[in-house]
Amino acid sequence: MTNSTTAIISTDLVLLDVDAGSDKESVISRLATRLADSGRVSDGDALLAAAMAREAQSATGLPGGIAIPHCRSAAVTSPSIGFARLAPKVDFGAPDGPADLVFLIAAPDGAGAQHMKLLSSLARALVRPDFVQSLRDAASAKDVVGLVNGVVNPNGATPDSAAPAITKPIAAQAKSIVAITACPTGIAHTYMAADALKLAAERAGVNLTVETQGSSGSTPVSVATISGADAVIFATDVGVKDRQRFAGKPVIASGVKRAINEPDTMIAEAVAASDNPKAPRVEGTAAAADAGAPAGGVGWGTRIRQILLTGVSYMIPFVAAGGLLIALGFLFAGYDIANTPDGATKSLGNLIATTNSLTNLPSGGFTQYLGAVLFTLGGLAFSFLVPALAGYISFAIADRPGIAPGFTAGAVAVYVGGGFIGGIVGGLIAGFAALWISKANTPQWLRGLMPVVIIPLFASLIVGLLMFLLLGRPLAAITSGLTNWLNGLTGASVILLGVILGLMMCFDLGGPVNKAAYAFATAGLNVADPASLRIMAAVMAAGMVPPLAMALATTIRPGLFSEPERENGRAAWLLGASFISEGAIPFAAADPLRVIPSMMAGGALTGALIMAFDVTLKAPHGGIFVFFAIGNLVWFLVALAAGAVVSAFAVLGAKQFIRSSSATTPALSNV
Repeated sequence: MTNSTTAIISTDLVLLDVDAGSDKESVISRLATRLADSGRVSDGDALLAAAMAREAQSATGLPGGIAIPHCRSAAVTSPSIGFARLAPKVDFGAPDGPADLVFLIAAPDGAGAQHMKLLSSLARALVRPDFVQSLRDAASAKDVVGLVNGVVNPNGATPDSAAPAITKPIAAQAKSIVAITACPTGIAHTYMAADALKLAAERAGVNLTVETQGSSGSTPVSVATISGADAVIFATDVGVKDRQRFAGKPVIASGVKRAINEPDTMIAEAVAASDNPKAPRVEGTAAAADAGAPAGGVGWGTRIRQILLTGVSYMIPFVAAGGLLIALGFLFAGYDIANTPDGATKSLGNLIATTNSLTNLPSGGFTQYLGAVLFTLGGLAFSFLVPALAGYISFAIADRPGIAPGFTAGAVAVYVGGGFIGGIVGGLIAGFAALWISKANTPQWLRGLMPVVIIPLFASLIVGLLMFLLLGRPLAAITSGLTNWLNGLTGASVILLGVILGLMMCFDLGGPVNKAAYAFATAGLNVADPASLRIMAAVMAAGMVPPLAMALATTIRPGLFSEPERENGRAAWLLGASFISEGAIPFAAADPLRVIPSMMAGGALTGALIMAFDVTLKAPHGGIFVFFAIGNLVWFLVALAAGAVVSAFAVLGAKQFIRSSSATTPALSNV
C-alpha cells in the first residue's frame, strides 16, 4: 500500500490498458475491488452499489472518451481515486460513444465538500486536451499518479516529474465572466445553454454569472457584476437586450446551441479574450456595436439569422394572443362571424362588436356578442403581426431608434399588400437606414435629439418612400403570386408541401428552421383562405410529433433511456399535446444523430396526411386544446398519431441497432 491514508491516488489504484469487462458495472467493480484491496474501502460491494446508484441517476460519461463514476459511501475510509485505461472501450452514456479513460472517485459518506473538491479539480483538468492526452500517453502507473496529483495536489503533495507541464495554476481561476443566453422562444435552449455554461465554468474554475433572457423574463445582471467582469459571452439566436451595458468588454458571441454543445470551449475562449487586448469588444451602443463587422467572431450570415429571429421572437406573442382570441371567438359565436355581409366593409363579428352592447345584444344573445368581441380583439392583435415583425427586425439592427421606422415599414407592407415578405424587407431597410443615420457625426447639441427625433424621422422617411415608390408593388405581386400558387396546389403537390413543412418543424425543434415554417404559416393565416388553414394545421400537427414521440418511446422501452430522459418523457406528453416542440430538445441534444432524423420522419408523414385529408386549423397555437378550431378533427388525430408512432419506433430502432457517433453535446448531468 502506498501512503493510502493521505494520497488521493497511488500506483496500486491504476489499471493500464486492461479489458475490464463489457459494461460500466464491470469496470466500476474492478476499480472498487482495487480500492478495497488497498485498504481505502471497507466493503468493495458497498462502494459498487453506491456508484451504480449514482449511475442510475444520470450518466457520468463525458465527451472525448472519458467517464467519471463517483459516489459517497460509508464504506470509504479515505477519499480516493481509482483509474483505468481501457482496451476495449466501455459505454458510460456519453453522447459521442464509449470511454477509454475512467476515474472512480470515492469519498466518505458525509464528506460532501471533499467529494466535490475532488470531482471539480479533476473535471477542470479533463477539459484540457493536454492533460487527457498525457493520460493516454502515460507509460506507467507512476506517470498517471504524478499527473493526477499534479491536478488535485492534496495536502501539498508534490507532483512527480511527469506532471510539470500541467501543474501550473489554472489561469481561469481568478476570472469573472458574464453570459447572456437567449433563443427565439425562450423556453428551452435559453436555459439549457445557461446550465451547460455554468457546469463548464465550474470545471474551469471561472466565476460565471448568467442572465437568461427567456420567456419568463430575466433578472438583469447588476452593474457591479458587469463592471467586474473580465469578458462576456453572448450565446443568443436573437438580439441581446440592452447590449450597451457591456460596452468595452471582450466578447465571445455565437448561437445558443454552441453554448449547449461546446460550453467548455466558449468558457476557454472568453478567458483567452480577457487577456487579449486585440479581442473583439462590445462597443459603446448596440447600434455602434453592430455597425461594422459583427463582434465576437459572428459572421454576417449568423448575424442576419439573429436579426430575423429577433423579429420572429417578438412577433410570436401577437400570434399566440391574437390567434387564440380569434379561435375563442369562433367557439362562442361560430365561424360565420368571419364572413362579411353583402354591402358591408367589416366582418359580421366586427359589426356586432362595434354596434351592439351589453344593453343591446345581437340576435344570438350574449354568447354571440362575447364571441364577436373576442374575435375583434384577436383580429386587432393579429393586425400587429407584420408591423411587429418588421419593427423588431429593425430593433435588432439599430436598437431602440430602429423600432419606429420598423413598425412604419411593417404597416406600409400591410397597406400595399406586401404581407410577410414585405415586413421582412421593410424591417431590414428600416434598421440599416436607422443604423446609417446614427453613425452621422453630429454636433453635441443635436445628439440628444438623434434617437428620439432625427433617426426615427429620417429612417421612416427613407423606408416609406422606398416601399411606396419602388418596392411595394413588386412585393405585393410576390405575395399575391405565392398565395395563388398555394391555393392552386392539388394532389401530389400539396402533399409534398406538407412533407416539407413537417420536415422543417422537426429539424431543429424550436430553432431557426422550425421558426421559419411557423412564421410562414402564422403570417399567412386567414380564416377565409383554405390553403392557409391547411398549412397552419400541417405546421402545428408536425410540431406536436417530436415530444409525443419521445414520450411514447420512453414509455414503450424505458430501458433504452436514462432516468432523467424518462422523467422528460413523462413531461413530454403534456408539452406535445400543447404544441411545444421544445419538449423533445433534451433527447435531441443528447443524441442528435439518432433522434432528429427519427423525428423528421414522423413529422413528414404527419404533414403529408394533414394535407392529403384536407385538415384545417383556424388557431395558430394551442395544440389539441383548440380542437374546436380544427376542421376534420378525426383526421388531425389520425395524422398526429401516425407521425408520433413512426417517430417513436424509428428512434427506438436507432437506439437499439445503431451506435451513436455524435459528439455534439456534453453531458449536462451533475457530474
